Parts: sequence; structure tokens; C-alpha cells
Amino acid sequence: MGIAEELKQSHFQTEATKAVVNVIYTGNWIIQRQQEMFKPFGVTMQQYNVLRILKGQQGKPMTVLAITERMMDRMSNASRLVDKLLEKQLVERRQCPNDRRAVDILILPAGLALLARMETDLHELGRKIEKMGNDNLVSLNVLLDQFRTSIF
Repeated sequence: MGIAEELKQSHFQTEATKAVVNVIYTGNWIIQRQQEMFKPFGVTMQQYNVLRILKGQQGKPMTVLAITERMMDRMSNASRLVDKLLEKQLVERRQCPNDRRAVDILILPAGLALLARMETDLHELGRKIEKMGNDNLVSLNVLLDQFRTSIF
């Protein structure tokens, strides 16, 4: 269904306005689906993002600042997210041996196990998206990159 039908809006001021509305609507639509997917696992999208970043470190610690720099939602309070993951015993906080003022964050085996359990649902989502075809997905990625760079 097109954006005009989704929003029950037959006219947009310009194609540019329609494109912005469509990107925002689609982004929110994806976020809602992911929130539904993550809910049974007891984590938010932002917490999942932190866990994925830490997993990518392959056992090497990271500071909260380094995590923040890699997050998709840079407005998130990474320190608060880490605190929540600590409460769930999915990550560990250690004092940095090189700088006693800094704190390192490491993913625990329980965090890795949670990510592994979540992979089945995420792979299913990926398979649905792949139905668009690789050429279309490449084009979509190029267009989205151009969209962002043309605005800012």
C-alpha cells in the first residue's frame, strides 16, 4: 500500500514532502515491528543495539562514550541503557586498567545467549526484506544514502 493510502491523504505539497513523510512513516513502521519483536525478550531496541555493538567487539571492552558513537539512535542515554543491561546481568562494568577514571563495558555470556535466541526472529525479518531482491535493496540503500546527504 502506498503512503497516500496509508495516511488517507490524496495530496502532498510536493514530491519532496511526500518523500520525507514516507521515510518518516516507514522508519516508524519498522521501529514498531522491531519493538513488537523485542518485547518477548525483555529488551528495547536501544538495549539490543548496545548488545550488538558489544558483541561486535569480540570480547574487547568498550567505554560508554565509544558505545554512544556507534549507536543508531545517538539521542539514547547509553549510560542508562548500560545500567539496565547490568540489572539484567547481560553486561559487566569494569574499571579500565589504563585509566582509572574510565569504565569498560563487556558483554556477558548471558547477553550473547540472548542475542542468539533473538536471531531466529531477526533472520525471519531479513528473509522477508530479501524478497525485494538484491538489486532493489542496493538501489534502496543508495537512494537512502543520497536522501540523507542531500538534506544535511
